[in-house]
Amino acid sequence: MFGDLSFSHILILLLVLVLVFGAKRIPEIGSSLGQGIKEFKRSLKEATGDDQPLSPPRSVQPPAASGSVPSGGDPKRLSD
Repeated sequence: MFGDLSFSHILILLLVLVLVFGAKRIPEIGSSLGQGIKEFKRSLKEATGDDQPLSPPRSVQPPAASGSVPSGGDPKRLSD
Protein backbone atom coordinates (compact mmCIF):
# COMPACT_ATOMS: atom_id res chain seq x y z
CA MET A 1 0.00 0.00 0.00
CA PHE A 2 2.72 2.45 1.00
CA GLY A 3 5.45 0.64 -0.94
CA ASP A 4 5.60 3.34 -3.63
CA LEU A 5 6.30 6.15 -1.13
CA SER A 6 9.91 7.23 -1.03
CA PHE A 7 11.60 9.37 1.60
CA SER A 8 10.99 12.53 -0.42
CA HIS A 9 7.24 11.78 -0.67
CA ILE A 10 6.99 11.29 3.07
CA LEU A 11 8.93 14.51 3.66
CA ILE A 12 6.55 16.45 1.40
CA LEU A 13 3.53 14.98 3.22
CA LEU A 14 4.99 16.01 6.59
CA LEU A 15 5.64 19.53 5.29
CA VAL A 16 2.04 19.82 4.10
CA LEU A 17 0.81 18.59 7.51
CA VAL A 18 2.91 21.24 9.28
CA LEU A 19 1.59 23.95 6.98
CA VAL A 20 -2.04 22.90 7.38
CA PHE A 21 -2.17 22.16 11.13
CA GLY A 22 0.80 24.05 12.52
CA ALA A 23 3.78 22.74 14.44
CA LYS A 24 2.11 22.99 17.85
CA ARG A 25 -1.04 21.19 16.82
CA ILE A 26 0.58 18.01 15.37
CA PRO A 27 1.68 16.51 18.75
CA GLU A 28 -1.80 17.17 20.15
CA ILE A 29 -3.37 15.34 17.21
CA GLY A 30 -0.97 12.42 17.66
CA SER A 31 -1.67 12.09 21.37
CA SER A 32 -5.43 12.26 20.86
CA LEU A 33 -5.20 9.56 18.19
CA GLY A 34 -3.11 7.41 20.55
CA GLN A 35 -5.61 7.86 23.38
CA GLY A 36 -8.46 6.97 21.04
CA ILE A 37 -6.72 3.79 19.95
CA LYS A 38 -6.02 2.82 23.57
CA GLU A 39 -9.65 3.44 24.51
CA PHE A 40 -10.84 1.36 21.56
CA LYS A 41 -8.58 -1.55 22.48
CA ARG A 42 -9.65 -1.35 26.13
CA SER A 43 -13.33 -1.41 25.20
CA LEU A 44 -12.75 -4.43 22.94
CA LYS A 45 -11.07 -6.27 25.81
CA GLU A 46 -13.94 -5.41 28.14
CA ALA A 47 -16.52 -6.52 25.59
CA THR A 48 -14.85 -9.88 25.05
CA GLY A 49 -14.19 -10.33 28.78
CA ASP A 50 -17.88 -9.88 29.65
CA ASP A 51 -18.89 -12.92 27.60
CA GLN A 52 -18.48 -15.37 30.46
CA PRO A 53 -20.53 -18.55 30.29
CA LEU A 54 -23.87 -18.18 31.98
CA SER A 55 -24.93 -20.50 34.78
CA PRO A 56 -27.49 -23.13 33.75
CA PRO A 57 -31.08 -21.96 34.12
CA ARG A 58 -32.76 -22.79 37.39
CA SER A 59 -35.37 -25.49 37.22
CA VAL A 60 -38.87 -24.35 38.01
CA GLN A 61 -40.63 -26.55 40.51
CA PRO A 62 -44.31 -27.25 39.82
CA PRO A 63 -46.71 -25.83 42.40
CA ALA A 64 -47.86 -28.11 45.17
CA ALA A 65 -51.10 -29.93 44.46
CA SER A 66 -53.45 -28.35 46.96
CA GLY A 67 -57.14 -27.49 46.70
CA SER A 68 -56.65 -23.74 47.29
CA VAL A 69 -54.66 -23.01 44.13
CA PRO A 70 -56.51 -23.45 40.82
CA SER A 71 -54.58 -25.54 38.32
CA GLY A 72 -54.73 -24.12 34.81
CA GLY A 73 -57.70 -22.46 33.13
CA ASP A 74 -59.20 -19.11 34.15
CA PRO A 75 -58.61 -17.89 37.69
CA LYS A 76 -61.55 -18.10 40.10
CA ARG A 77 -63.32 -14.87 40.96
CA LEU A 78 -63.66 -13.96 44.61
CA SER A 79 -66.96 -12.08 44.30
CA ASP A 80 -69.81 -12.41 41.81
